[in-house]
Amino acid sequence: MSAAAIILALVTLQRLGELILSRRNTKRLLARGAIEVGARHYPFIVAVHVAWLIALWMLGRNQRVDWLLLAAFVMLQGLRLWILSSLGSRWTTRIIVLPGEPLIASGPYRYVAHPNYAVVAGELALLPLALHLPYAALLFSVMNGIALLVRIRIEARALATFSRPFARAVS
Repeated sequence: MSAAAIILALVTLQRLGELILSRRNTKRLLARGAIEVGARHYPFIVAVHVAWLIALWMLGRNQRVDWLLLAAFVMLQGLRLWILSSLGSRWTTRIIVLPGEPLIASGPYRYVAHPNYAVVAGELALLPLALHLPYAALLFSVMNGIALLVRIRIEARALATFSRPFARAVS
């Protein structure tokens, strides 16, 4: 098995683990009275991420690896863990809001409004570039950008509508 295939296997397992965590957190949040907002755009986001993985497996599994770009991708995984730990049980892949709850303002959320989206944008570009697939990096970056234009607007509106005004949680 090539180094690229091992990397892709690890990334695929990571994404599957995140989906399991997201599903568990979503169920718990909904049981607590949370509301899902903007579900209509969610299939497009899933399609972009699934297509990204499929394209990388099809085109990149036997490619040489640019270890410097891969190191940058791995550094993003550290930021991803910081985001997941900051949001805790409120992290999902969907837009789920708990009415009346304060926004999370700890961890990277102290510095950036949407750190997870920045990490994902970096990942969708860096891993294809690490596998010498610049056109895949460009294509999936554009598709992700389109998805984020919609998603960030929906999420901002939902948080402004349902979150406790002027209160921010600090853990």
